[in-house]
Amino acid sequence: MSIEERRRSRRGFAHAATTVAAAFAVALALAGCASSGGTSASTSPSESASTGALPPVIVDLGDADGTTVEVAVGHSIDLVGDDEHFTEWTAEIADPSIVEFVPGHDDGSAQFNPGLTATAVGQTEVSLSNDASGDEVAFTVVVTE
Repeated sequence: MSIEERRRSRRGFAHAATTVAAAFAVALALAGCASSGGTSASTSPSESASTGALPPVIVDLGDADGTTVEVAVGHSIDLVGDDEHFTEWTAEIADPSIVEFVPGHDDGSAQFNPGLTATAVGQTEVSLSNDASGDEVAFTVVVTE
């Protein structure tokens, strides 16, 4: 093997190692935001040390139907699991003073999932529908202090 081939091989290994390290860091960061997979999801009271932002409660649209989601007032619920029709979701909220629906959107540089923002302590029913996919999801949101 020539010196040039060894350099290319080392560069390839360094690039692969960097890619694996970056993927591992992203996976750890995402794992910290994921819910436990039960019928209730909640956030921890801690704030992110680097940004001061509170993490959202992650709710998979495919698993949410019939569940109860718990979130602290001022926090948000990120509705994930629909990469194709995420901009088409709409919501009917029984008590819109408790949570506010935020539609999914694409600003051309990034895609944003639909979500809910907890605005007051209480409990409300949320019904989501997506005319493009035909999907419907209904669940209860409990907003705590």
